[in-house]
Amino acid sequence: MLRARVALHPAAVVAPVNRRTFGSFVEHMGRCVYTGIYEPGHPSADEDGFRTDVLALARELGVSMVRYPGGNFVSGYRWEDGIGPREQRPRRRDLAWRSIETNEVGIDEFAKWAEKADVEIMYAVNLGTRGVQEALDVHEYVNHPEGTALSERRRANGAEKPYGVKIWCLGNELDGPWQTGHKTAEEYGLLAASTARALKSAEPDLELVACGSSSSSMPTFGAWESTVLEHAYDVVEYVSCHAYYEEQDGDLGSFLASAVDMDHFVNSIVATADAVGARLKSTKKINLSFDEWNVWYLSRFQNAPLPQEWEVAPRVIEDQYNVADAVVVGNLLISLLRHSDRVTAACQAQLVNVIAPIMTEPGGPAWRQTIFHPFARTAALAKGDVLETRIDGPTYQTAKYGEAALVDAVATHDAATGDVTVFVVNRDVADPVEFTVDLSAFGEPLVVADSWTLTDDDVRAANTKDAPDRVTLRPTADIPTGAVTTGGATVTLVLPRVSWTALRLTCP
Repeated sequence: MLRARVALHPAAVVAPVNRRTFGSFVEHMGRCVYTGIYEPGHPSADEDGFRTDVLALARELGVSMVRYPGGNFVSGYRWEDGIGPREQRPRRRDLAWRSIETNEVGIDEFAKWAEKADVEIMYAVNLGTRGVQEALDVHEYVNHPEGTALSERRRANGAEKPYGVKIWCLGNELDGPWQTGHKTAEEYGLLAASTARALKSAEPDLELVACGSSSSSMPTFGAWESTVLEHAYDVVEYVSCHAYYEEQDGDLGSFLASAVDMDHFVNSIVATADAVGARLKSTKKINLSFDEWNVWYLSRFQNAPLPQEWEVAPRVIEDQYNVADAVVVGNLLISLLRHSDRVTAACQAQLVNVIAPIMTEPGGPAWRQTIFHPFARTAALAKGDVLETRIDGPTYQTAKYGEAALVDAVATHDAATGDVTVFVVNRDVADPVEFTVDLSAFGEPLVVADSWTLTDDDVRAANTKDAPDRVTLRPTADIPTGAVTTGGATVTLVLPRVSWTALRLTCP
């Protein structure tokens, strides 16, 4: 059996775990909002029309922050359409996803949902078809306490207190030709900087996110970030990253190594941002907001046209996820945690129905997709500090990403409780791997508090409405709770092929 090993040290701290790492994304797209989070008349709907079954699953998922209202949708969105009496709200065409937006849910409704879900709002402004004034207007409505036209309008609409949104996205994917209002890097950089300065004149401690590349495959990747930050470096805190992964042509080995590409993406943008900072002679560091990431079978979407009829909430990119997809999602979370010194916000796209961990049926049940489980367990257990994690183990060759480690992992240490948690994947498509964790640097024995693994004999197994728990987390084999680390120093477990595991140890 192949073997891998990691030695952990409590002093080898990368950065604190940032709760914003566990963000999600609600876009007015497909069924994410309508029949997703919101469905008046559903048996579980509350007095505001929100599905309480979805709210319960969102809390279980451990979501900390939600980006809203888009996405491509935001580049043509008029925010004021979604406020005031519902019967007076206009129905509009959404060109991004070729659907009809009813505007039944707007910022006031979403803020109510966010309060119920106990999540922070990351708000995106439209810099596609709109600009500085519209950004200032929505900020005044959302955040100004009282005494101005738009703050008083919010109060009249039932929200006496401001929503206190602190993190704002300056548009979405404006490097993409598909985006309504697509711009060059120079055009966008100037607009983002102007908008940022105006917003900070209104509220100086806002955290602002400039659009980075829509993906690392864009022809302008790197150059886009450099140009944008040349203009906006001093007035933004973040540059965004977006990345989606899928298995292509049956190449499971490459797909399982997707986090190799995410690591490279992060390192490339950090280097680009730091180079701009050096040129500007700035001591400020720009952080990364990885505010769209997931497994998405984009090739299927590209080969299937958008709905031909203008419908309300059509079924759009409702991918069904399997075991391999869940292992990749768990591995992408490992990558995000590994870069916690610079990736300080992230949003899995999206929350419900649209490439989502949570699925619903109109009038029917809600259930967890396979990718729900590694996200929920990581969000629950990753506490304290992220530790430097270097694996000594075998590698394999991938067609897409070159050499990759068979085993990838990250660890966290909560000094307050003594807990050490290791999140680990086995990318081997054929065989298990023996994995040893050396904890001798912690100076005292640790016991296994719990250990959970996601795997299946069938890596294509998925959860459905009729079999919602076909794939779930199960106690890791041969690693009983309460087991003391061998000799007070190590713990060894066998990682099944194509698997994700969370191992938590604590002081006895």
